[in-house]
Amino acid sequence: MLKKLFCIILIISISVLPFTVSAYEVTGFDITAKSGLLVSLDTGEILYEKNIDQKVYPASITKIMTALIILENEKFDPNAKIAMSESALTKILGTGSVVSNLKAGEEISQLDLIYYILMSSAGDCVYLAAEYYAGSIENFVNLMNQKAEELGLSSTSYENPIGLHHKNNYTTARDIYTLTKYALKNSVFKEVCESSRHDVAATNMSGPRRLSTTNFLQDTTTNYYYTYAKGVKTGFTDEAGRCLVSTASYNGYNYMCILMGCPNTPGQRHEFIESKDLYKWAFNNFEFKEVATSENPVCEIEVELSMDRDFVPLYIEKGFLSVMPKEADESTVIIEPHLNSKSVDAPVKKGQKLGTADIIYAEKVIGTVDLVAGDNINANTVLIIGRAIKNFFTSSYMKILYVLIAIGILIFAVMVVRLNKGRTKKRRVKYIPYGKDKNDRRQ
Repeated sequence: MLKKLFCIILIISISVLPFTVSAYEVTGFDITAKSGLLVSLDTGEILYEKNIDQKVYPASITKIMTALIILENEKFDPNAKIAMSESALTKILGTGSVVSNLKAGEEISQLDLIYYILMSSAGDCVYLAAEYYAGSIENFVNLMNQKAEELGLSSTSYENPIGLHHKNNYTTARDIYTLTKYALKNSVFKEVCESSRHDVAATNMSGPRRLSTTNFLQDTTTNYYYTYAKGVKTGFTDEAGRCLVSTASYNGYNYMCILMGCPNTPGQRHEFIESKDLYKWAFNNFEFKEVATSENPVCEIEVELSMDRDFVPLYIEKGFLSVMPKEADESTVIIEPHLNSKSVDAPVKKGQKLGTADIIYAEKVIGTVDLVAGDNINANTVLIIGRAIKNFFTSSYMKILYVLIAIGILIFAVMVVRLNKGRTKKRRVKYIPYGKDKNDRRQ
């Protein structure tokens, strides 16, 4: 059997695909947002996208990062008290930001502070937090940008912790998803975001208060309420438009929706309407499908240094589950392998990673999986020794030695030639024909 690399791309069916890329386009409603994203929190797959890498102004969506910086600060203690400062109240004046109505010197818990920032979007509480946790607003913003860099938010920049409009306060829908997904791992952040109401206990200056979410998808008293929706944050400035980051869960499916730059239409909140439409579309039209299993080999790779086998089959390490349209035919899924090399040296261990494979549906890569060896293959000692000898004599060091030997031989040959030529010259004498001297004397 001739050894050669070959990969058999697993195409279960070569029939015409029932869907194209447009299979993931929404139908029956419009998305007015400048930028938008609907992504599965279970698989990371994007079901809907619109300008997700386009720079947008985040408005109060900025406060997702603000809250995260507070929660990860070593000074954060949910039960400890923090007093509103005069400087925070002064700095918020004239900005147009929402305020908490806390008085200078009024004490609330640090957990209440998070609720004021995320639920009520209070700008004076943001300035208070910046002063308390970082020493100044500037230092706090530096922490925000450092965290953005740490999380790989390459298209995000913060100029202030509130979300007030500034040309250098921008982000993208993709970066917001990355940030929010990370932030939701924090249990306090998640709890605050998923709450629609929060009671603030009586303070040293005021009686108890009740805070209400600005996300009307969570508010049962509004026409926009959607029972499956949770948090995360709303935002609005004239330049940013209406913005909303939210999540929704139903029947084991979990999604995040991000809409940025929705129109500010009086009496109509597009960000809530369109988020709700997208969630319904996803819940009604998509489901989990196992589109690739670990039971059948995907391809083979050539094996060197073995007398037993020429090839080893490669399998998907784990079955691949995808969120796909309910009408989708899994048989139209293509598995496209990408091997680490053309061949692999024995010994090979079962489960050894030797490449990856793209899972392709409707001309889109919906995931990438690892390809691993399906069998154990032993190496042959004779072939290993033969390889070592061959490598030794074809190594770069030996090639240099060969060149040096050739040069040495050439030099030796030149010296021999020159030496022989010198000896020939020494043997030469003047030839005088016989009797020539005698005749000369006679004359």
